[in-house]
Amino acid sequence: MLALQRCDATDGPAAGAQSAYRGASPAHYDDETHRCIEALGGRIDNERATEVWQAALAREYRGEPVWFHGDLSRNNLLVDGGELSAVIDFGTSGVGDPACDLTIAWTLFRAESREVFRRTVGQDDGTWARARGWALWKSALTVANCPNPEDELVAIHLHVINEVLADHERLT
Repeated sequence: MLALQRCDATDGPAAGAQSAYRGASPAHYDDETHRCIEALGGRIDNERATEVWQAALAREYRGEPVWFHGDLSRNNLLVDGGELSAVIDFGTSGVGDPACDLTIAWTLFRAESREVFRRTVGQDDGTWARARGWALWKSALTVANCPNPEDELVAIHLHVINEVLADHERLT
């Protein structure tokens, strides 16, 4: 991620429809996020989730556009002998806000390792607020659209949401 961000972003494709708006403001998904939060009812703390989302929207990206992957997830990481060997699937990559790539902090890492990741990538608090918003959006969308509430994916994404909410409280 850091190596990608150091690449020259001049003339790179700006965040937008081709990147599924990753790298742009999470505001593109504002209506959808509110609908998903409401759809989850008592399964999550709607008030705290809305607070996380509003904090993400309030912290606008003001940095220079950098390269982002756009779908940095465990499915797009290749590991060999316990070491990361490659990142694949750059179909949503572009140039913009790197916050969307930080969602992996909640989908792959747990408390201690997430904190090590946070220190390693060295992003500011605003970027982390937007990253929490991206993680909340994706997990709320996944849970709200899953037809089987007992699906393992639902449990995973409810856990992600709870971790995002806890980190928001702890870090703000």
